[in-house]
Amino acid sequence: MLSKTENDQLTHTAPGTPMGDVLRRYWIPALLSWELPDNDCPPVRVQLLSEHLVAFRDSRGRLGMFEENCPHRLASMWLGRNEEEGLRCVYHGWKFDVSGNCVEMMNEPVGFENKVSIKSYPCIEIGQIIWTYMGPKDLQPPPPYFAWTQVPEPQRGVSKVHQECNWLQCFEGTMDTSHAPILHKRFGATGLLAEGGPPRIEVDILDYGYRYFSIRKGPEGTQFIKGYQFVMPWTQIRAGGDGSDGHYCVPIDDENCMVWNWVYRDDEPVQEHVRNGDIYGNGPGHVDQKTFMSFRNIRNDWQIDRDMQRTQNFTGITGTNTQDRAVQETMGRILDRSREHLGPADRQIIVARQLLQEALKAVHDGQSPRGADATYYNVRAFSATVPPDVPFRDVMDPEMNPKGPLQKAAASARG
Repeated sequence: MLSKTENDQLTHTAPGTPMGDVLRRYWIPALLSWELPDNDCPPVRVQLLSEHLVAFRDSRGRLGMFEENCPHRLASMWLGRNEEEGLRCVYHGWKFDVSGNCVEMMNEPVGFENKVSIKSYPCIEIGQIIWTYMGPKDLQPPPPYFAWTQVPEPQRGVSKVHQECNWLQCFEGTMDTSHAPILHKRFGATGLLAEGGPPRIEVDILDYGYRYFSIRKGPEGTQFIKGYQFVMPWTQIRAGGDGSDGHYCVPIDDENCMVWNWVYRDDEPVQEHVRNGDIYGNGPGHVDQKTFMSFRNIRNDWQIDRDMQRTQNFTGITGTNTQDRAVQETMGRILDRSREHLGPADRQIIVARQLLQEALKAVHDGQSPRGADATYYNVRAFSATVPPDVPFRDVMDPEMNPKGPLQKAAASARG
């Protein structure tokens, strides 16, 4: 459990808060690429870490992200005209380029524009996502070239869903491995995860975060190992039956977050229903593609079906990630961690909190937080059944940190 002060430090992310300062030291998923499909297309509102922003793609395809309110009279730049390599406020015609420089005014003498700028953040486009960096310019980290972003587009898929609770309880939910065969249980289903009993959790702390192992009993005395990765500050990577996948849990404000879901395969295309998120309840049939709100949500009790709960699955709720959202949102908008009681199966959650608290101290002391570099480019998740006389790390290590082309790409990016 955490004290109220510790909980507040980890959950509050607005400008000037300790955790807000930490999270701004990393690249942040902001938009799906298709939300800004063309040069000079309409701008898009974005809210990240309690900041109201607007994003646009200019006439040359360059990406801009700056605060929503024009510095003149604070009218919304979302109303603006995206034209001729800049976004122009419709109120008095002040125009800004992607770097936030005012380049033209329609109501002031020539030259006055040189005295004005708008707060802006750099953007990059990787893996069908537009990312932004909101921290100090001289501390900008290398680009987020996760392994999944480096495969051809048919071999990956990405989606996002608005979740109505604080980012940390969402993130801790993605890290929780012991709930999977319980919350997501389908009656009649079999398999190593369902039949292996409670997991033993082991955590290896590394320079980008940690890797953790869920160890269950396998058949004939073997061990069934699921190896996951945690990349600071909010990334979970796991291996599943439909390809490797994972999540980013990004604060919108202190009481809402955006859950990013991605999946990829190294050597073959991902099936369409997996690529678009339908298999987990994250696809267009489940989520409004304008608001990214799930059609099954807290206002309609996630459309829980009590007959289904008796006969088909453990929750009566359709969609694996919809089930996750339901339990996390019922904790309240910000979970009071001073009331919880953690056990051995929560080891990875405890260590994640410790690393986040470590990052708070590092940034406060003027140091770089763990993971604010490029050492995670090759890491991935892996599952295996290991004979009882074989140390499981000997099997897992080569698969979870392979050597090869992605490391070369990482070195090039750092250069």
